Amino acid sequence: MRLRAEQLVAITGGAMIVLVQREPRPDAPYWPGRRLLAAVDAVGWPLAWVVLVHQYPQAAGLVVPVTIVAALCAFFRLSGAIFNNHRYWFTSWWVARFFALLALVGVVMKLALWLSPAVQ
Repeated sequence: MRLRAEQLVAITGGAMIVLVQREPRPDAPYWPGRRLLAAVDAVGWPLAWVVLVHQYPQAAGLVVPVTIVAALCAFFRLSGAIFNNHRYWFTSWWVARFFALLALVGVVMKLALWLSPAVQ
């Protein structure tokens, strides 16, 4: 049930609430092999979290819950990657951009320290 503007004004007591909705993200471009690579990306990240938790020796109480949550995440991500591929955005691309930005900040800091006369 959608409310009209007059009904919203009546509900809120005369004050109008304005909500701004973003434009939906455009569909991802399709290219050969995208569905397979999206499936690998969708399952790889939850699997990486499970492997990471299994490597930590004191995480005995976290292994089973993290594995269950990761399996559910992998299932839903995989179904989205296969059946709704035009809406799937790669996590690996986002993580790679984040670490590239982090490396760029590190290089700039290193150059700033190297060029600074106070450190020498």
